[in-house]
Amino acid sequence: MRWNVLVALGWVVAGSVVTAPGTPRAGAQTESPTKATGEGPVDPVKVLVSRLELEKYKATIKGLTQFGDRRQGTDRNRAAIDWIEAQLKSYGCANTERIRYNFEPPPPRPPSAAAPSNPVIASGEVRSGVGGSRYRGITRPTGVNTDPLAQPDAKLRALNSQESVPGPREEVYCTKIGTTHPEEMYIVGGHMDGHGWGEAANDNGSGTALVMELARIFSNPAVQTERSIRFVLWNNEETGLNGARAYVEQRAALQGKESPAGSGKYPEPKWLGMIQHDMMMWDHGMPRADGTFNPEQRPEADVNIEFQSTAKLADQAMKLAFFFRDANEKYATDYPAAVGQHMTNTDSTPFMDLVPAISLRENERGMHTGAGWNPTWHQPTDVYATFSDKDFRLGLNAAQTTLAGVAQLAGVKIN
Repeated sequence: MRWNVLVALGWVVAGSVVTAPGTPRAGAQTESPTKATGEGPVDPVKVLVSRLELEKYKATIKGLTQFGDRRQGTDRNRAAIDWIEAQLKSYGCANTERIRYNFEPPPPRPPSAAAPSNPVIASGEVRSGVGGSRYRGITRPTGVNTDPLAQPDAKLRALNSQESVPGPREEVYCTKIGTTHPEEMYIVGGHMDGHGWGEAANDNGSGTALVMELARIFSNPAVQTERSIRFVLWNNEETGLNGARAYVEQRAALQGKESPAGSGKYPEPKWLGMIQHDMMMWDHGMPRADGTFNPEQRPEADVNIEFQSTAKLADQAMKLAFFFRDANEKYATDYPAAVGQHMTNTDSTPFMDLVPAISLRENERGMHTGAGWNPTWHQPTDVYATFSDKDFRLGLNAAQTTLAGVAQLAGVKIN
């Protein structure tokens, strides 16, 4: 399968096809970043994965929570964008820039125009989940908390009190420039806005911190990649993926165009793949019959890698997803990965008909998250203190998975 993935997509790493993974998971935990003379070449992917640290990942999430829920259209959202940009620059991530767009919320749709709540597919089956997905097991109602009094922390309640207003919006990105093929790139993204009167620690501080940590590691001047990698922190995800849509609208047509001519600079390299990260930490299983939850990660916890089977590039996206699953198998230290075909309601959606696009997350978006498996989703309880080190480590394993996958595809070398 690995060979078919690489050949079908034309992916070559450092001049040769990537070999099939075979290292046991325990090896990923214990192997040193350096090897003694005579033991063979150092694996640069393993070296980079070893630089991902739980405490640094947690610290980045904690830094994001100082801005509360970072709801779009507020001063706290703008302050968070400034902080993210400053962090990226401190890492040395090149070409830190912003996308600017205007957000004017559409008027509410009348009930008659709303999508049916229980879609019927060709077989006649009714699927009541998000986007027409199946629910599994015990379900729990979901929604967005809009009641400030549901947040017991008075300081956090005050921090989140400013309402969103329509108008100009911004989102920040930076780029690792490829040495051999700067005109091609992989996009690694996560949305930085949230809502619900919490700290948006999981949704989506966990994904934002993951992207920032990868930007930090790849920006080390000793790290080189043949192809470019762009790290994007989307805004306005919670209002309908507006930040990602603005990026696509503004930059899709610029792909692969040298500017100025003859400069060897490509403001928008050709997209080779888009990898999104959205809610990375909570996999405690379905709610119990009485509505309570297991306080610990379930034994079956894993990193979910999703593609959308209805996308125009579904076949290529599927192969990309399995490539990342193989990267997890070889390089992640604690949690395995599973591939699903129902990617929905996240910032990879605007890209999925233009480039192979996948999403990494804690649960299956439709069957688990949409069925209420995460009680912190859009709730006041989505605060840093809610989560344990096991939860944070699930997010770290997703970071290991993406770092390993992108490093191979982009052709990483360490000088």
